Amino acid sequence: MFQLKRWIDIYFATVLLILTGPIILIGGTIFYVLYKEKPFYISQRAGKEGYPFTIYKLKSMRTQYDRDGQLLPDAERLTKYGSLIRKLSIDELPQLLNILKGEMSFIGPRPLLLEYNALYTEEQRKRLTVLPGITGLAQVKGRNSLSWEEKFIFDCHYVYHQSLLLDLKIAILTIYKVVQRDGISQESQATMSKFTGLTP
Repeated sequence: MFQLKRWIDIYFATVLLILTGPIILIGGTIFYVLYKEKPFYISQRAGKEGYPFTIYKLKSMRTQYDRDGQLLPDAERLTKYGSLIRKLSIDELPQLLNILKGEMSFIGPRPLLLEYNALYTEEQRKRLTVLPGITGLAQVKGRNSLSWEEKFIFDCHYVYHQSLLLDLKIAILTIYKVVQRDGISQESQATMSKFTGLTP
């Protein structure tokens, strides 16, 4: 299954990158013209087995700091344009490069910050045993409207029940969620609150 899934990832990532390449370039250009900042967000994330890799996204938030040199809250940095491309999931398109590099898959737990590796429970750490994905079971079950604990339960469920059929179901539901623009943000949050460990 895993070898077949890899070939499916390569084929569709190549096709989609060719088709969406102009969208990525136009999207990045619009951000640069509007805000005079680099249009791509580049960050270190935890991949399979927790190893770091560099993830690529179109920027949806500006890089702005307070008087103490700390980044402003997400709600203050998220732009109207950024909110739009997030709703349409256009910001995720550069991750097709991560798929071609073998660092990600189309379907799998979302890649999270490296600092979270030390915060997972033994069960939650199971999410790191597969390649992270652009979309996954947690995304179609509620995306950012879920709590971290709920997300990890769905992530682990995916790990235990991996199959091409499940991947197909998730892919179809992802398209539906994008069209519905469902679960973009957590309640009372512009994006998703930071994970700080298991809630007591």
